[in-house]
Amino acid sequence: MNYYFTGLLILAFTILAFFVDPAYPRNEYLNDYGVRCGEMEISTERRDTDYNYSDGSTNEQQGIRFTYRKYLGTDCKTSKENVAIKQQLELMKMCGKVNSNPSLALNENFRLLVSKCRGVSPARDNTRPNDSKSLWDDMKDEYKKENPELNLMGDKFIESSKRKLKMPPKDYILPLPKPKNEN
Repeated sequence: MNYYFTGLLILAFTILAFFVDPAYPRNEYLNDYGVRCGEMEISTERRDTDYNYSDGSTNEQQGIRFTYRKYLGTDCKTSKENVAIKQQLELMKMCGKVNSNPSLALNENFRLLVSKCRGVSPARDNTRPNDSKSLWDDMKDEYKKENPELNLMGDKFIESSKRKLKMPPKDYILPLPKPKNEN
């Protein structure tokens, strides 16, 4: 068996491990979503050129360069507005949790978040039925009423969640497990 190939693979992976950075998770609502309006770059340059003619003279040139890159796509104002809207939508989703937890206001680390959420009250979704049954449960019950001859999985009507389980009396004795027959 030729171990050179295996050794080269191990060496290649070891060298590659030094140049690869780990992947880190990112917070989408803190991200700027790649909004780059343009970049300004300043650089200096120096060139030394040797002329190997009869006199052996050298030529030195120095310069400064200003470069501006404008990225294609939507304009900068629209991109920044879109980022602000995404951040505001995320705040609107999360401010209900922040405002309902008074301990966050006492923690200095959350001072900015609490100040951003102050005065934001989320709208509640009132489309859920009062008996808190799901639409699927209602549809399944109606289907069972229309087709009583069919046997469905879990063939019973789903009662309202308002029904409570009854607690057994305090003197209720649970049955003992059956003993194992050890042969």
